[in-house]
Amino acid sequence: MESDENKSKDFKNIRGGDHSHIKGWGIDADSKNDPTYPIKKRTDEEHEGYEWERPTQQKVDVEILKSIERPNITAVFGTSVPPSGLSGAIRRKAFEKGEGSYGRWLPLILADRIGVYEGIIDDLKKGIMPNTFAERGWGAEWKYNRKNFLIKTAVGALVVAGSVAILISSNREKSYSK
Repeated sequence: MESDENKSKDFKNIRGGDHSHIKGWGIDADSKNDPTYPIKKRTDEEHEGYEWERPTQQKVDVEILKSIERPNITAVFGTSVPPSGLSGAIRRKAFEKGEGSYGRWLPLILADRIGVYEGIIDDLKKGIMPNTFAERGWGAEWKYNRKNFLIKTAVGALVVAGSVAILISSNREKSYSK
């Protein structure tokens, strides 16, 4: 199990060097120019470093994906849905990339979408029929945005009908050619 060995002294706010070439650098240096100035009670402790007691490390009993930028796992993390299936494989691959990369975030979005379908398949395997109408918020859509709901429903029905028609016609062509 990994733990966070970093102490508050490691998080000192060291402001050495010339950073004037960075646009906006030091914009918060003047407390009179701070939008929170009259409300915030300034003690300037934030400039000295972060002092906090690290929470007790949560027990690791499932696979936890962590950022490559962080040398250890956070003290507390979610364990309700560990990565699994195709979406889990995509997540594992995405976590090999840095947090500022499209190669990380786009696969994570794709994994979320795939996870939805994996959940539906899992529900059907367990004999549970998903309540798609409620889960997708169609009740609220019907109540507050009826016109667009009807348009979306009609477009969806046309796409499904068109797909079925294409499949049926291609199957007929195959059976006639035999």
